[in-house]
Amino acid sequence: MEHIFDNTTKAGTAAGTMLTILVNISSEDLLKTAVLAAVGAAVSFVVTLLLKALVRYFHK
Repeated sequence: MEHIFDNTTKAGTAAGTMLTILVNISSEDLLKTAVLAAVGAAVSFVVTLLLKALVRYFHK
């Protein structure tokens, strides 16, 4: 027996996985994840600016 794994099988598997994830994640988890992602991005940006300033200061 030959198994054929075509694009419709891949799309169906991906869609089923995404729907299962969406059903099992609560809105509180989504909000917490969004807030943590925003805080992480802001901290990363500030640290990058500080490191650039330090490099400029010490390369004078």
